[in-house]
Amino acid sequence: MKKRNLMIALTLVTAGIIIGFILTADLGIQQVNYAEETNISPDAANFLDKFSGYLSEVAEAVKPSVVNISTTKTVTMQQSPFGDLFDDPFFRRFFDDQFGHQGQKRKYKSSALGSGVIVTEDGYILTNNHVVKDADDIKVILGDKREFKGKVIGTDPKSDLAVVRIDAKGLPSIKIGDSDKLKAGEMVIAIGNPFALSQTITMGIVSAVGRSNVGIADYEDFIQTDAAINPGNSGGALVSTDGELIGINTAIFSKSGGYMGIGFAIPSNMAKSVMDSIIKHGKVIRGWLGVSIQNMTPDLAKKFGIKEEKGALVADVVEGSPAEKAGFKRGDLITGYDGKTVDDSTALRNMVAGTLPDKQVKVDVIREGVKKTLTVTIGKLSEAVVAAAKSEYSNAMKGVHVQDLNPEIRMSLDIPQKVEGVVVTNVEPESPAVEVLKRNDVIQEINKKAIRSTKDYEKTVSKIGAKDTVLILVYRGGGYIYITIKP
Repeated sequence: MKKRNLMIALTLVTAGIIIGFILTADLGIQQVNYAEETNISPDAANFLDKFSGYLSEVAEAVKPSVVNISTTKTVTMQQSPFGDLFDDPFFRRFFDDQFGHQGQKRKYKSSALGSGVIVTEDGYILTNNHVVKDADDIKVILGDKREFKGKVIGTDPKSDLAVVRIDAKGLPSIKIGDSDKLKAGEMVIAIGNPFALSQTITMGIVSAVGRSNVGIADYEDFIQTDAAINPGNSGGALVSTDGELIGINTAIFSKSGGYMGIGFAIPSNMAKSVMDSIIKHGKVIRGWLGVSIQNMTPDLAKKFGIKEEKGALVADVVEGSPAEKAGFKRGDLITGYDGKTVDDSTALRNMVAGTLPDKQVKVDVIREGVKKTLTVTIGKLSEAVVAAAKSEYSNAMKGVHVQDLNPEIRMSLDIPQKVEGVVVTNVEPESPAVEVLKRNDVIQEINKKAIRSTKDYEKTVSKIGAKDTVLILVYRGGGYIYITIKP
């Protein structure tokens, strides 16, 4: 009996092996046939399947930390009694705006959508300043559809960052990565709410790092990426393949208003520095060195007898500044700052701005061909910036905001040393000068009187009559122009 049972068992096992062999062989034939039909090898298909799975895993892990930010604000618009026809720029060019501002002012509610990133479990959210600027109400919608009222903790227009908080605990926060380690060619994922389509994920690579002079913010050190970024993505997350936040999506380069393959994100290190300062101090505190700097060029390197063509060349040292006290001189080439290489003037400016005041920093310079290391105690930027002139006048200059032309502004706008005056920082929409003066214009003369400071500006503008037309000499885009402003 036992022998018979053993024979039955062996027969069943043998049959199972044969069936398994047949199935395996048949599957192999199917794989070969499939590979032949698609021209894709099993190895390639397996790799792509795993790659897709990894990306999906990263996306699912970070999606809950990206939120939708909905804002409403009140805007005042002037209605034309003639309708939209007279708002046409072509018409207004010939009729000198004489019909453009005769209608009644009306207030409207304007809505906008953007994105944000939860960075702490107790409700702190990073986003762009332009997403929440002038908002009357902020609604934050989480990935699980919960809605909260958002409160602006602080903003920094100079870097286009803002910190918003919601009253909640145990939120799915994202880990902030080290953007300094990011390199061109690395794969990244952008998450946001483009065109109000929540939790949208796009993939791309880092096209470049350290992008500046883009014209988006005063402090620029952008990550450029080809991951699709569209309207509504602003304030969303740029994420590395290990699921860490390495950028805040901010803007795109576009001629159509939509995605064209070039997007910009604020590096996570800059965003974290700004956020920490806002949370701790209620505002952004930046470091100040006190030098006017410019990029080193081959021609300048030749004239100064320097082999290096990278670095920041000191064009001027502010009297009484930390730089003067540390022994900086004109003609010094700054090549290193606090252990980091300085590639150009923008890189140095960002490094100094991100340094806390009173910190001692080692700065490497080349002076007359000799390498030196200077120790400087960084100051506070606000101590060096003169307060802006008031803008409320009952004349043609109403709503024009100006500021003294200090070394930092001069450097950032690449304004020559011979140009003096006050720089226009903003022109309000209702100002008579709104379509005449532009941001970053340098006002040199008003009614043929020299303007060298905000005091000169206030003294001159305060004497302008309510119905007087103003003649202004402006430095703009490398040249000088006269303009007139009618009240």
